[in-house]
Amino acid sequence: MQRPDATVIGLVGGTGDLARRMVIPGCFHLMVAGLLPDQCRIVGLALDELDDDGFREIVRQSLDEHARIPVEDAAWERFSAMVSFAHAHAASDYAKAFAVAEQALGGSPRRVFHLAVPPSAAASVVQTIHDAGLADAERTRVVLEKPFGTDLDSARSLNARLHELLSELQIFRIDHFLGKEGLQNILALRFANAFIEPVFNRDHVDSIQIDVPEQLTIVGRASFYEQTGCLKDMVTTHLLQVLGFVAMEPPVSLAPEPLRDRTGDVFRSLKPIDPADVIYGQYDGYRDEPGVAPDSHVETFVAARVEIDSWRWAGVPIFLRTGKAMAVSSETVTIVFKEPPMQLFEHASKVRDARNALRFELNDPPGITLEFLGKQPGPHLTVEESELDLGLRPADRDKLLAPYERLFHDALIGDQTLFTRADGVERVWEVAAPLLAHPPAPQPYPQGSWGPAAAQRLVGRRGWELSARHSAAAS
Repeated sequence: MQRPDATVIGLVGGTGDLARRMVIPGCFHLMVAGLLPDQCRIVGLALDELDDDGFREIVRQSLDEHARIPVEDAAWERFSAMVSFAHAHAASDYAKAFAVAEQALGGSPRRVFHLAVPPSAAASVVQTIHDAGLADAERTRVVLEKPFGTDLDSARSLNARLHELLSELQIFRIDHFLGKEGLQNILALRFANAFIEPVFNRDHVDSIQIDVPEQLTIVGRASFYEQTGCLKDMVTTHLLQVLGFVAMEPPVSLAPEPLRDRTGDVFRSLKPIDPADVIYGQYDGYRDEPGVAPDSHVETFVAARVEIDSWRWAGVPIFLRTGKAMAVSSETVTIVFKEPPMQLFEHASKVRDARNALRFELNDPPGITLEFLGKQPGPHLTVEESELDLGLRPADRDKLLAPYERLFHDALIGDQTLFTRADGVERVWEVAAPLLAHPPAPQPYPQGSWGPAAAQRLVGRRGWELSARHSAAAS
């Protein structure tokens, strides 16, 4: 992978939870992997009254708690030497801190600002960066966290404000799902192999399921979740972005713009989400969580049926499901293929409803599984359910970057391939507008379940592939 040019990284909100859990450990892992610039400075920018040594203590605590690898003394010495801090209240504070860091590196290093701040504060922070004289089009990139707005109007307003100060080439809207190795497996399998792409269409595919249940509850995130809910936290960001990669047409190349043009076509082809095709749920005990309103109607579960109005996918139902406090934690995309036109073989009793499916596990380490019917050993031509596992070799797993690390490295080198574009963000909110205007009432569901019973009825006879597979394994 490419080593970035000399860079000053500005961590805005550098003492906050996101920076400590994700960004600081991610930078450390990139350094150990040789993927930070040889010449690099990391400047923490926050309102805390700290000096450099005080910030380094926070950084070391962050690594002790969240680093995926041991923090060896030599690596810590190298990393801590890059780190400094500035009490950043005004544009002049930004300007001074970057002048010191850039002087230490010499020349004209790149600037990458990571905004670990609430989305509502993003535009004002970018204004401060601009007022500090640090928004140079050739040198500066800005990484923004989701959600990118809360509806179509706010997304349009945010993009308009950003574009007054930055070009689209400078803006990196980060969605860690797009950095997952498993998602890129989908692109590789489809477009690097002649036997897959011809069957990725309405003639051969019965349905698509994108299923991301989580066993965790909101775990202390009540203030965030009460304002956001499951739809904005997961569906309009992660799940629909994943769908863009699953359903896209072949790009002319894997360069950023051709690939993002094709995912944009998917979003433009999505039909507006009909509230009648959506089930909201709220897990039992959610209202007892600290910080949750006793009469809260915030959804912690969403199941939806969506459709793509395109030549390739017209008529193929696409089922999305995600929620908190569910039976398992998984990130699974399942392509279910149509059954053969006639059944020639006798089925073993346990697989009378089994069908061909291609399953992508997005969790790390990722995996690909082909589900098919093969001959049952014995003298008769009876078929049974079989699986072909195409998972990573154990030796390859150590080579993986975590999704956030991969994306942060891409921002450092200016590769926007796996980042969302302004028009895509706005179109997703446009698709979700009917649901935002008329949300269904959340239905209760027990913790540790698969969500409200109505979600099972949403998929009809097909059922949820992930639920069925886990039930079969349990039995």
